[in-house]
Order: sequence, then structure tokens, then C-alpha cells
Amino acid sequence: MYKHPVRALRRVIFLCFLAVAAHAQATQVPGPLVDTEWLSKNLKDVVVLDARKDTQSFIRKSGSGEVAGVQACGAKGGGGSVSGHIPDSALAPWGEYAITKKGELHDQLPAKADFEKLMRDSGVNQDSAVVISHLGEGAPNVGFATRLYWTLKYFGHDNVALLDGGMAKWAAEKRKVEYGRTRPKEGDWKATAERRELIATLGDVQKAVADGGQIVDGLPTDFYLGLKLKKGVVAKAGHIPGAKSLPFDVLVGGGPAGATFYPVDQLKQVAAALGVDNGKPLITHCNTGHIATLTWFANSELLGNKQARVYDGSMEEWAKDASRPVSAFVVE
Repeated sequence: MYKHPVRALRRVIFLCFLAVAAHAQATQVPGPLVDTEWLSKNLKDVVVLDARKDTQSFIRKSGSGEVAGVQACGAKGGGGSVSGHIPDSALAPWGEYAITKKGELHDQLPAKADFEKLMRDSGVNQDSAVVISHLGEGAPNVGFATRLYWTLKYFGHDNVALLDGGMAKWAAEKRKVEYGRTRPKEGDWKATAERRELIATLGDVQKAVADGGQIVDGLPTDFYLGLKLKKGVVAKAGHIPGAKSLPFDVLVGGGPAGATFYPVDQLKQVAAALGVDNGKPLITHCNTGHIATLTWFANSELLGNKQARVYDGSMEEWAKDASRPVSAFVVE
């Protein structure tokens, strides 16, 4: 028996209050992008998801030439120049959140239940601050991360940010790099929404074309002009009629030390110079909905256009029907 039961009760209440307060003050990401310094200081308080297609580079260390995660060309498991992952991060394989079913469109939204399982298996909780990393070697790697970011937003999770520069920048700064598989503690994450306002359907795009709405093509200029084609996926070279070109290489720059977004003031100038009006609704597209999320991220999250949407079907769906027109400045 306590000699002072009232004091004991007060202490219990106080401790409960502290626990509730600590929960209520869970870490919040400072914005849609975080840098390596912020992540290093907050690593224990966030869940790091590593979004990549080359899953072996997450696990395997270079056979030779490896310095803090940066490999020599052709090192085992990478296919690129970066290997390993940020300590305690969870691998989010591209094919588990950008779904391709036989005979259907590539890189589509996963089913809600499947995405919930992926997030729980990755250690994400309902109140987690999530930071998404990537290999960081170029814009396509950034696109793997923006696709996961967009999917989390679509299913209602807002406490999420991208690591600017990804693993390439982290490793170039000689921060700690780990290898092998990770086994996160299972989380309790559940989708709280399906935000249809973030996605554009074929019908939405047809209406935008007919009404002169704003469509933005995020592919490199040679694809936009019709010089190149993603063979076996897209039926005709070029872009959706009326689409403006905002290629990813004017959004993301950087070399071996990590692909990073250009400063916001420069992005504003570039978008304006290429005729993109972030005061009006816009729909982004690419070949399959991969790079379209990078274009969406730049316009929506960095430039503040909350009327931006991703056309998930992109050129693959649009060009499937020969009756739908495709614009190209270079025709074979």
C-alpha cells in the first residue's frame, strides 16, 4: 500500500499525460523535401522507405571500388554506381506499388488492401513520419520515389517527404550505409482516403483536350517531339494534343553526388518559360505514369498547384486507340 495514494495517483496521471503528449507531438516532416542533414538528425524518429526498381542494389555490397556505398561501374547487384541503403530503411520494390498485370496497363495504382499490407510490412504506422529515399542517380530514380509519395498521398497519408538526392547524396557525404535485407517491425498503417482529385482518367484527359485544358508532358524532349518511342508499350510517338513540354531534366539536376530538384524560384521561372501556368488546373503525363508523378510533385508539392493531377494511363493508354490523335513534330 502507498503511504500517499493521492500523490501516487497524480503521478500515474502525469505519466499518462506525458505519454499522450509525446504521441501527439510525433515527428512531422518539415515539407515535401528533406535534405540529408535533416534526415541524419531525425533518423530515429522517422520511417525511411527506399523506393527502387533495382532491389539487388539495396542488398548487395560492391565487389570492388566501393566507397561509402558508391560502386565502381558494373559492380555486382547494382547495374549503376550506388549500392546499399540508409540504416534501418525498408525496401519498397517498384513492382509492389506500381502494378503491372498481364495484358493490362503498366505501372498502375495498387489495390488499397495490397498497399496497406506493403506499408505495414515496411513498418509504417498510422502516425509515422515517412521519408522516401531512392538510388539518387538520376531523374528516373527520383520518379520511383515520387510515385510512392503520390500513392501515399492518394491513400490519405500526408506526413511524408522525399529525400533530396537520395542514396547517392547520402553516400557521397560518407554517411553510414548498410547492406542486406531489413526486417521492420510490423506497422498498423491503413488507408484513410482515396483521393480521386489526384488522378486523371482517360475521360478527364479527353475533356481537357477538347476544352483546351492544361496538359503537361514530363518526358524528355526527344519523346515529346516524336523522335523516340517506348516500343512495346506506347503505340505512337509524340504527345497528347495540346500538351506542353516540361521535361524532367529541367526539374531535377545533379550527377554522381545525387539528383536533386532545382530551387523553387528557378522551377517557377522554368515552368513559366515553357508555358506552364501553375495558377490553373493541370494534368501530367508520360509513357506509363512513372515520370508523370515527378512532374506532378514539382508542380503540386514544390510550386503549390493543388489542382495538379496525374494521368496514370499516360501515353500507353492514350495511344492504344488509333482514333485518338497524337501530336508529333517529327514524323517518320
